[in-house]
Amino acid sequence: MKSKVTMQDIADRLNLSKNSVSQAISGKDGVSEETRKLILDTADQMGYIYQAGRKKSQAETSGYIALIASDFAFAQKGFFGEIYLSVEQETRQRGKHLLIQSVDQESEQELILPPVLENQGVEGILILSHLRTSYMDMVISKGLPTVLIDHHYPAVKADCILTNNRFGAYEAIHYLTELGHLNIGFVGNIQFSPSYYERFEGFRLAMRDAGLEMREEWLLLDAVEQTEYMMDAMKSIPDQPTAWFCVNDGLGFILNSTLQQLGFQIPKEVSICSFDNGQLSQLSTPPTTTMEIDLKLFGRKAVEQLFWRMDHRQEPFVEMLLPTKLITRESTAGPRM
Repeated sequence: MKSKVTMQDIADRLNLSKNSVSQAISGKDGVSEETRKLILDTADQMGYIYQAGRKKSQAETSGYIALIASDFAFAQKGFFGEIYLSVEQETRQRGKHLLIQSVDQESEQELILPPVLENQGVEGILILSHLRTSYMDMVISKGLPTVLIDHHYPAVKADCILTNNRFGAYEAIHYLTELGHLNIGFVGNIQFSPSYYERFEGFRLAMRDAGLEMREEWLLLDAVEQTEYMMDAMKSIPDQPTAWFCVNDGLGFILNSTLQQLGFQIPKEVSICSFDNGQLSQLSTPPTTTMEIDLKLFGRKAVEQLFWRMDHRQEPFVEMLLPTKLITRESTAGPRM
């Protein structure tokens, strides 16, 4: 179990003496105002619990918003990093300070809450991406207004800001059918997150509306982002569909590379469409057609909803679905007749 943050921990983080940290936290002379502010900000970010009766600085009285996420989510810098930057900017514009806390696997499994939530100045919580339901329930039980970003689950009682995954996937499949594709496959692990399952639902709805068959061998519902998996999967398929829809750009990138290694021409023989409009969709050769998510809008709407919730605690919880946008690139074309 993790111990509480100490003054020595703060000193080690900043490469300062413990005495300097003590002077800053206790409000005594001996450190510059710039250093004092740095120490106090770092103490808050690390979740340092102040002794009762300590006089708070002007920075503290303005209040804090806590942003927590798993180590895995924070590691996805291209996607969640942009959301985080948007959250930080929007929070600052509203006169609050953002405290971030990564949740490691052990803490999540053992239901150890982040130290930052012990900060008495925290007024609201943002949970970024997926954390296990029991852990989110413990966070929410703190009684602070909480908003989930890019994740939801029926049992979790909180506001959620989400991508309209179903309609986004539906639009992608509709685009492929408009190009003339009648044989379309699906690639994605639908057990990994609600978002991927919802994209499969959108795929299924679009295929049904177009009157197209979903062939079992073209439904890779447990796909992982590994070249070995993709090569084995593609080799096991007796005949390729004319187009594939992938639930994210990582899978689209690996599928593109794998099919070309097997001798298929993209998009002349097989078209590929993915989701997210991340860096991999742009680095792929050819670049991948994808559904774009407005990540800055994600952050902005999450903070807006949290501040609304702080003033309307008794209102029913809501889910806000943000739209996607089709970005057409060279990985898709009409099927060869």
